[in-house]
Amino acid sequence: MTGPVRFAILGFGNHAVRRLLPAFSRSSRVKLTGMWRRDQNTARQNCAEYHIEHCFASPEELCASPEVDVVFVTSPDAMHHGDTLMAIRAGKAVLCEKPVSMNAAEAREMHEAAKTAGVLYGAAQNFRYNRSLDWIKEQLRAGKIGKPQMAHAEFAYPGDRAPRKWIMDPTLAAGGPIADVGVHCIDALRYVLGEDVLSVNTLAIKGRETDGVEAIASLQMEMSGGVLANVTVNARAPYRTLISVTGSDGVLVAESGFTVDRPVEIVHRRAGEVIETVTLDNGDGYTRMLDAFAQALRGGESFAATGEDAVRNMAALDAAFRSWRTGAREVVA
Repeated sequence: MTGPVRFAILGFGNHAVRRLLPAFSRSSRVKLTGMWRRDQNTARQNCAEYHIEHCFASPEELCASPEVDVVFVTSPDAMHHGDTLMAIRAGKAVLCEKPVSMNAAEAREMHEAAKTAGVLYGAAQNFRYNRSLDWIKEQLRAGKIGKPQMAHAEFAYPGDRAPRKWIMDPTLAAGGPIADVGVHCIDALRYVLGEDVLSVNTLAIKGRETDGVEAIASLQMEMSGGVLANVTVNARAPYRTLISVTGSDGVLVAESGFTVDRPVEIVHRRAGEVIETVTLDNGDGYTRMLDAFAQALRGGESFAATGEDAVRNMAALDAAFRSWRTGAREVVA
């Protein structure tokens, strides 16, 4: 394979315009060659405006096209399973948006299908390509705060005013903020700590009693390695992200730790004293993710967010939603 790796977006929408198009434009390794969206009139307008060569008439046509190397699935959550399996059957590599499915059973089927077909499959957990998380992971590996004991990840955003109206529809969305951004928090903690979620206890509330999904939630998680973690998500507040890890000999705190819109300050403290402060920029995180997937497709380093990671993340989400229903701590299957 020579030249840039050719991607097509299946389910083109606001996320593609806001995040993915700029990421493709910054790379010489990848090229956005095509797209499909349900509204064909809008699709044609998008293709003309953003100079996308192939405006496919159907998902089937996109997946079958010889002009496409990678299908980037960005459709609503409920469509990820079917769209991904379609692309795999067509022999395409697949990068699927998070959460990759509605539950762990679907995620497992997608992962196994890709393994059986021998095609590259990964989850678009773009924060694994954020420089802030890479730095935190390096410090933990180097023992800079001793043994990790507690961790916290927070993600708040005004989801009730988001242009993606389907995220409030439980027939299309895997959940409210637990699934939408909680999966980012869970995956980020798994990534930097190198540990997995063992059990979850969830408190959650709806914005209105008639809402189909939760609006605010707190997840208490037991993780391997003796780490206790807390994930808090809020779809009714101004944008804010945070990640912190407390160890036996210090703490790392990154206010705005997940953001790609402005530089991130990470502070290393011990007994209240600032040991080190670094400022990192995650602005190229999406481009780094696309480039890494292209490199993996060409036989380079493995992609950081594998199909197996997607299954583990979905299993943690399943346990979180079970706990909300039962009111009990639920073990991750």
